[in-house]
Amino acid sequence: MRQTAPHGYTVRPATPADVDGARRVMLDTFYQEFGYGYVPRWHPDVVDIKGTYLDDPRQLLLVAVHDGEVVATTGVRAGGPAHPPHPRRLADRYPDGTTAQLVRVYVRPEHRRRGLAGILVATACDFISDTPGYERIYLHTNADVEGAEPFWRSLAKEVFDARDTGEHGPGVATVHFEIPM
Repeated sequence: MRQTAPHGYTVRPATPADVDGARRVMLDTFYQEFGYGYVPRWHPDVVDIKGTYLDDPRQLLLVAVHDGEVVATTGVRAGGPAHPPHPRRLADRYPDGTTAQLVRVYVRPEHRRRGLAGILVATACDFISDTPGYERIYLHTNADVEGAEPFWRSLAKEVFDARDTGEHGPGVATVHFEIPM
């Protein structure tokens, strides 16, 4: 599954020096791409990147760096979807402890179409496969973001399309996926 980053880019686990840059990528995505901004109940990891990703050996934040700047992120968190807002059946299917959840797969617009998201996801899946206790890889995406749905459909299997349910309210078209281990 190993892929090589494009020339001029480095893909690696985040360090404490990357925290501010990674947070900027995430917050810019919430405000500029998603249009709803930072939501504390959905995004607590963004405030505590170090505690969430760097200090927990079962969790990981990957970054893509270009010219010393973090331009893309991908996180792995131990745990499945929260109920609420997600349906109980999804929380039951993807229990905490044995589920690895892919989160924060964000690439700055000017660095897209270079394969960074695919490399970050493949690297995250390698980490998950090498980490004892994980049985499933789960993620959800906002299908209203350009390119998100086709990207995930090329890598994962849809398990629930929540667009008609209003799961997160207006402007969020959630689709849930699983990546085979």
